[in-house]
Amino acid sequence: MNTKQGIFGTDVVAQIGIVVEDIEKTAKEYAGFFGVEMPEIRVTGAREEAGTTYKGKGTDARAKLAFFEMGNLQIELIEPDEHPSTWREHLDKHGEGVHHLAFMVEDMDGKIVKLGQKNVPPIQQGNFPGGKYGYMDTTKNLKIMMEILEKN
Repeated sequence: MNTKQGIFGTDVVAQIGIVVEDIEKTAKEYAGFFGVEMPEIRVTGAREEAGTTYKGKGTDARAKLAFFEMGNLQIELIEPDEHPSTWREHLDKHGEGVHHLAFMVEDMDGKIVKLGQKNVPPIQQGNFPGGKYGYMDTTKNLKIMMEILEKN
């Protein structure tokens, strides 16, 4: 398999993100179903720390996150707060379910420029401990959001 393909520079899906209403309940269900330990539930950083933007504007959006390591694929559960975000919008419009596929990339800023040239703008961006993320608005054409992740 060639791992330097396409616009992301990889063809390896690193993560599936799922938006949920109740992360504690859903994480317990996943843990029980797969017979794994319940992961730690984390909260994303505050606006000042994470630098979160949504549709080009700063937002106070935060979310509870739980990560299940499933071999080469990570399942991320996301429970958004009430502030504007791609997570909140998805939950309000579509309910619980798959929100995105994520890819680890190098030169995230360059990838965002290339995607912008293809009319695929970032809808939300921010930082997390050890890296940064960008949700790209691919829903119209691909029927799902794409996330790009870059580690520092």
